[in-house]
Amino acid sequence: MKTLFVDANVFLRFFTEDDGDQHGRAADLLRKAAAGKCGLITGPTVLFEIAWTLRSAYDVPREKVLDVLSRLAVLPGLRMLDADLVEDAIGIARSSGQEYADAYILASMRKSGADAIATFNRKHFERMNAAIKGL
Repeated sequence: MKTLFVDANVFLRFFTEDDGDQHGRAADLLRKAAAGKCGLITGPTVLFEIAWTLRSAYDVPREKVLDVLSRLAVLPGLRMLDADLVEDAIGIARSSGQEYADAYILASMRKSGADAIATFNRKHFERMNAAIKGL
């Protein structure tokens, strides 16, 4: 069985349906994966690109972006790299009202065993109850 690493634009065409031909091809790929005809892999950087594109180019509200990421993370036939961090980050973003990327950074910090985050972006991390190292 062939395994493919899926780029953000495939998922974006599937979710936005803004290009009929590409949406159809993306949907076909996802159906094949769900049926076990191919394997799909994607990772956190793809999710960052999806979140940024939906927010900046499509004006999708943060909560709807998180819904898209949540749906994507459990698609049949798709293996998510760092699935545990992705799940934690979505939960942190939902509960704190912060963006997915910052929530992923906090989830990564916690998993790494680090004591705190070194950042100039104190406001967002304080809203997530993160331990912050003042600079």
